Amino acid sequence: MQNYVFVIDQNKQPLNPIPAARARELLTKQKAAVYRMYPFVLILKHAVDNPNPKPLTIKLDPGSRFTGITILDENKVIWAAELEHRGWQIKNSLLSRRSLRKCRRSRKTRYRQPRFDNRKRPEGWLPPSLMHRVLTVETWVKRLCLYSPITQIAMELVKFDTQKMQNPEIDGVEYQQGERAGYEVREYLLEKWGRKCAYCDKEDVALQIEHIHPRSKGGSNRVSNLTLSCERCNIKKGTKFIDEFLHKDASRLEKIKRQAKQPLKDAAAVNSTRWTLFRTLKNILPTTTGTGGQTKYNRTRFELAKHHWVDAACVGEVENLNLLTQQPLKIKCTGWGTRQMCGTDKYGFATRHRERKQIHFGFKTGDIIKAVVTSGKKVGIYIGRVLCRKTGSFDIATKSGRVAGVSHRFCISIHKKDGYSYGFG
Repeated sequence: MQNYVFVIDQNKQPLNPIPAARARELLTKQKAAVYRMYPFVLILKHAVDNPNPKPLTIKLDPGSRFTGITILDENKVIWAAELEHRGWQIKNSLLSRRSLRKCRRSRKTRYRQPRFDNRKRPEGWLPPSLMHRVLTVETWVKRLCLYSPITQIAMELVKFDTQKMQNPEIDGVEYQQGERAGYEVREYLLEKWGRKCAYCDKEDVALQIEHIHPRSKGGSNRVSNLTLSCERCNIKKGTKFIDEFLHKDASRLEKIKRQAKQPLKDAAAVNSTRWTLFRTLKNILPTTTGTGGQTKYNRTRFELAKHHWVDAACVGEVENLNLLTQQPLKIKCTGWGTRQMCGTDKYGFATRHRERKQIHFGFKTGDIIKAVVTSGKKVGIYIGRVLCRKTGSFDIATKSGRVAGVSHRFCISIHKKDGYSYGFG
């Protein structure tokens, strides 16, 4: 099953999404044309008077690295996507720039006094790596509102309580009550340990929360002392110290100790951006919220597999859910490139120079193209993002790898560069 297809009329009014079969019929009869490839949008060749489309709801599951997006027609999921952020890439780039500037200041301008006292951040300021997550979600919500009659937004306003994670016995937390007790800590552990047994890598089995340092020998309930194991490994380990239990597997022992000490960066990123994202979306359309425990409860009740887009569909109060799609659009943030004119190696020495001209033979680096090569050593059909050169010999990044040396004569542009790359899961 595939996603439904977005449709707009000649005046670019959003209409009801239609099944793929109906979209093929419109294209075959030449009643519509392709308006956009990602997401796939058709534009009718006539205007529709008083379209009166059915109101749709867009649901979001915001995360640190991925955000799940679904569009629902009542209880039917008709379109889904997973948006991959590049917050960590932005953070690393800023750290690199900071070190280069600091090094240059120490070499060239040591006479200058530091100017830290006259820097003031506005209220509600977020680092660029975190603000990026808010802005990309906002961009895609606005974009989808252009192509479908969305009237409401529902988002998961999850709060990862880091105090609760460090000490699960803390009192006074709402999600400690009722059917959803412990879902936040368990969900965090599932994400942290990859949803498999830490001792034998077994997947798709019932996993139990296990204390790395046994409680009977002074171990705590801190999240850094918790892991996941299958029932067999949990019973086998019992009250043994982990060094004793894994004395024959030194590499796994080191891996578990290293992973247990990982900081709560992802949880902190979600906590920092959740209210900013909520206020941003509220300015677009009426927005409702749901808790993380509620999402996990709904997904478990419907016996659905763990995916970001499935979590998005389970946000809020859900009585029934019908998945009409099983093929989410994979959206990856790639950015718009760099303005750096002179490329350097890891030591800072110049290695290449970029030309100011970006468009070659009608193509621009980052465009998604289709190349049908009919002669030469690379005969075949290739679809992917293109790297342009003024010589006309292009490279194409496909699913199976990079194809070098494809002539521009064989290339057709199917999607212009917009800061994202696309695929299907």
